[in-house]
Amino acid sequence: MKIVVVGGSGQVGRQLIRLLAAEGHEATAASRSTGVDTISGAGLAEALAGAHSVVDVTNAPVRGDDEVLAFFTTSTRNLLGAGRAAGVRHHIPLTIVGADRNPGSGYQRAKVAQEEVVAASGVPYTILRATQFYSFLATIADAATVDGAVRAPAAAFQPVAVEDVAATLAELAAGDPANAIVDLAGPEKQPMTQFLRRFLDAIGDHRKVIEDPAATYFGAPLTDESLVPTGTYAERIGAMSFADWLARR
Repeated sequence: MKIVVVGGSGQVGRQLIRLLAAEGHEATAASRSTGVDTISGAGLAEALAGAHSVVDVTNAPVRGDDEVLAFFTTSTRNLLGAGRAAGVRHHIPLTIVGADRNPGSGYQRAKVAQEEVVAASGVPYTILRATQFYSFLATIADAATVDGAVRAPAAAFQPVAVEDVAATLAELAAGDPANAIVDLAGPEKQPMTQFLRRFLDAIGDHRKVIEDPAATYFGAPLTDESLVPTGTYAERIGAMSFADWLARR
């Protein structure tokens, strides 16, 4: 089966291509580095020719809420149009658990808009929403640092390993479209502050983590339902624990 991974040069895409190839699929990466531009449409027809499934793990290469929104909606429309012309039978975008519960985040609003474009397209699809990756904790800590201390909310947090995201995408891409959303989270749910403390301790970073109810997540206020599955959609749980991920670093 030919499966095209759009954004195949990123951390999820690289692992996904390796998994698909190991399972005997014809897995190809589509990105600017391979001559494919999802915004202009250059190279899309050639890349998607003969594809059964398309997995979209692109990340916006721009900043600013309006620019990110324009990227995801334009890129997705172009991918779906080219996929429809090529006879693609399954479109799988990777988005974010709770994106529709975080309107204060421009990035997550853009991911919701992307989902809406996919659902309205008529192309068979499965949307995989994943929680934040374990590897993203460093970025979260840096963004939340004020005067040398990490100030973060204690909202429920359930991050997941990139390996589990790639494995779930591989399973979905080889299967039938659900025409629905699937949530994927890690096996452990704790306050965000707890994960940050454990991560910083593990890497020998001595910044203090302070629980701050007024702190936001990249500008968005959080509740205990903002970033974790709530039972609204079918739910998958990743296999790799946070402790195991830390030990493998």
